[in-house]
Parts: sequence; structure tokens; C-alpha cells
Amino acid sequence: MKIALIGYGKMGKAVEEAALKRGHEIVSIIDVDHHDAFRSEAFRSADVAIEFTRPDTAFDNYMQCFAAGVPVVSGTTGWLDRLDEVKAICRNEGRTFFYASNFSIGMNLFFAVNAYLAKLMNRFTDYDVQITETHHIHKLDAPSGTAITLADDILKAIDRKTRRVSGKAEHPEELAVLSVREGEVPGIHEVEYDSETDFIRICHSAKSRAGLALGAVLAAEFTAGKTGFLGMNDLLHLSPVEQ
Repeated sequence: MKIALIGYGKMGKAVEEAALKRGHEIVSIIDVDHHDAFRSEAFRSADVAIEFTRPDTAFDNYMQCFAAGVPVVSGTTGWLDRLDEVKAICRNEGRTFFYASNFSIGMNLFFAVNAYLAKLMNRFTDYDVQITETHHIHKLDAPSGTAITLADDILKAIDRKTRRVSGKAEHPEELAVLSVREGEVPGIHEVEYDSETDFIRICHSAKSRAGLALGAVLAAEFTAGKTGFLGMNDLLHLSPVEQ
């Protein structure tokens, strides 16, 4: 495939390495100082664009891709207040957009485990639940998009929890999502259930960006010949029971 990269930081470089290993060609690289490249022939020739940038620029990047007729794979978080707009464009204009808060195959299996465990825990009211996510000091959004996905799945399943809060919960109906920023940690996500008698913890820890980069390239390959709004459940063929 011909791939355009939008964002060329550590994640963009990891995606480039993974794409080249799988035999793809990088035809355009757009970084913060090269936005005019969206209008270049090289960018328009891309089969797909893979986007990892900032919450404040992501939506505009998507619009630039749609204008050029280039499908988008994005892992940028912190912009989801405009998600419905992107879905509407995909539906009404036949665009292709693949979004994941986390492209790691292992993390998406962890999402499925988290959702299933939450369903089991719904009737065991003695257990309280909270999420802790730890990332490197350069990460701009908190909580992470991955933590928000975990929280949303818990809120869907556990009736006694009605909203998530950043930081310590002050009321029983709140789901606490704690964010830690330290060093160069690629990403650790923990879901904890605590009662007076025991403690349950499930955890996913990323070793590097390589798994995220590979997942993004697999997602780019998956978009070939497809239109609409896509996600990791489509790529991994997870059934509703597994989600």
C-alpha cells in the first residue's frame, strides 16, 4: 500500500518502521510545519493516511484527508467530542475512517476481558471499582483515551456506577479514573475491584510503541476497499459477547 503519515514524532516513526517491514511504501509525511503537503500529489496518491498527532489538530487533519479522498486511520485521543461529526461524514459522504483509542492487539483483547468482567461484577455490590492509567510525561491528555474506553465499558455494565471522574471518587456512583505521568512509560492500565474480603486486579502493560504501530498498520491494510466508520472490533472480529 501507499501510506501517508500525519505526525512524525515517536509514534509516527514507529508506524513508519512497521509499515516498511510489511512491504508498504511511505509516499508522504506531514508534520506540524508541513500542512501544505495535504494538497500535494504525493499525499493524494496515498491509499490511506495514518494519523497520530494532537487533540487540537486531529479533526482538521481528518477534514483535509477527506477533502483529498484519502481514507484515515487515527489513534489520536482527546478529540472525541466531535466523533459524531466524523461518523456522519462517513455515513453521508462515503468516507473511510478507522479509529482506535489503542491499536495494540493485546489491549483490545484486554478491552474484551474488562467488559466481560464488568458484567460479572454488576450484581456483586460489595466491590468498588477504579481505573489507574500510567503514561510518559509527554502525553498531553488525561485520562488516556484507552482509560476512557475501559471506563465507558464498565459504566455500561455496572448499574451502581453512573459517571466517571478524573481523580479520586467522592461519591459511590462515581467511577474514579486516576492518571499518573512519569518517565517514558509507554502505557499501563489497571482495573481494580476492591471489597472488604478480597481484591481483584487486571492489568495491561505495553512494553514499547511497536505493538501500537503494528496494529495501526494492520488497520490501514484492513481499510482497503471499505467505507464507513471502522474500529478494532471489526479488525479482530470480536463478537458482541466478547466486547
